[in-house]
Amino acid sequence: MKITVEISGRREEQLAEVARRLNVCLEALAIAAVEDLLAQPEADFRKAANRVLEKNRELYQRLS
Repeated sequence: MKITVEISGRREEQLAEVARRLNVCLEALAIAAVEDLLAQPEADFRKAANRVLEKNRELYQRLS
């Protein structure tokens, strides 16, 4: 799939600067950013997992 994104102004300058610092092309930087975003667990899952861990913290400590 190919997606076209238009970035202008200050954001374009910031993106170009980050790409220069990392020594990668803009496309590679954008792909890496999207892959990083998709690799993160869903926010709802994290909230639920944290709630369960906090709720059972004392039990887990006793079991360890």
